[in-house]
Amino acid sequence: MLKNNHPPHTRTAAFDYPWPKEALHLVLVAPEIPPNTGNIARLCAATETILHLVEPLGFRLTDAAVRRAGLDYWDRVPLVRHPDFADLERTLPQRRFFLFSCGAPALYTSPAYRAGDVLVFGSESRGLPDALLTAHAGRVLGIPMKPNGVRSLNLATAAGIVLYEALRQIAAGTTSPESAPP
Repeated sequence: MLKNNHPPHTRTAAFDYPWPKEALHLVLVAPEIPPNTGNIARLCAATETILHLVEPLGFRLTDAAVRRAGLDYWDRVPLVRHPDFADLERTLPQRRFFLFSCGAPALYTSPAYRAGDVLVFGSESRGLPDALLTAHAGRVLGIPMKPNGVRSLNLATAAGIVLYEALRQIAAGTTSPESAPP
């Protein structure tokens, strides 16, 4: 672990926020870029979201770039490693899985997220394997982007967008307009 060489913050937001009673799960399948994983770990520490890493990883968790991006928050990250996706599914058998892909047929805002849901993201260069997208066809979602040649968002950015939408919905105790019954 890196030592905390950072001065304490003097400004702290004391929001009375209704955090979910049960943690969300954020999954990275075969992540490749250490700073992205470090940034996502910091996001998970800030929201007490459980981070699952599905191997193979494109780096070692001891790499300086991963540690640096996560700063001194790694001890606050609920982290679980899995040798493969099947192990993840066995670990979370009664959970709802939502997979995120650039080619998704539905918006990330369309489901009514619940505490305990599993948010799954693929590697930076390949995304999620086709077999996983097919196996979870009814739960593949995407973030809208203008059709201007940009292939995808940064993995940490996409994870932050989706995680905070799920938290927003859970805190509000309501569904998004797209998922409300007619």
